[in-house]
Amino acid sequence: MKLTIITGGLREPSSTRLLADRLLTAVTSELEEAGETVEPSFVELRPLGHPIMNAMLTGFTGEELETAFKTVADADGLIVVTPAFNASFSGLFKSFFDVLPERILWDMPVLIGATGGTERHTLVLEHALRPMFSYLHAIVSPRAVYAATSDFGSQTGYALAGRIDAAAADFARLLRGCGPRARRDAAEEDVAAMQQLLGGIA
Repeated sequence: MKLTIITGGLREPSSTRLLADRLLTAVTSELEEAGETVEPSFVELRPLGHPIMNAMLTGFTGEELETAFKTVADADGLIVVTPAFNASFSGLFKSFFDVLPERILWDMPVLIGATGGTERHTLVLEHALRPMFSYLHAIVSPRAVYAATSDFGSQTGYALAGRIDAAAADFARLLRGCGPRARRDAAEEDVAAMQQLLGGIA
């Protein structure tokens, strides 16, 4: 089963990537226990900042973005994690999904996660991420995971681990229920449509 992990962390290393890695490990464990083989791929958004902005301004998607789009389109499911700013997802994270051809996400199982400095951003999962992916016709896993900076500490890490395990179990069941997605040339088909759309925006 092919999983693509999309992370919007702005630093290296980042807590966003750390949460994504832990989610992947937990989901992989659940799937392997059920007899599935997992093939993970990563899309790091930080190096794609300039190509994403160019696509928004010109409608032109270069090789880097097309490769990222294909990695997403080829997946059976996505794990997406963004840092939270001002109670919402990061601008870089949102911009990637603004230029991603919309049909790529149709019927795509998605596990959502977010990180932030404090617990005040927790509702970003339900007020921003879940509505966006529902609008894009993805199938959003029922449990999501938010991790504040304090959650990565030794005293509170067990609580985060429990949330990760619960979300991973739900997502693994969703993936197995949906099964492998039909492969199609979504990257070529939809990139052309996106270029045409953005080309008409003044």
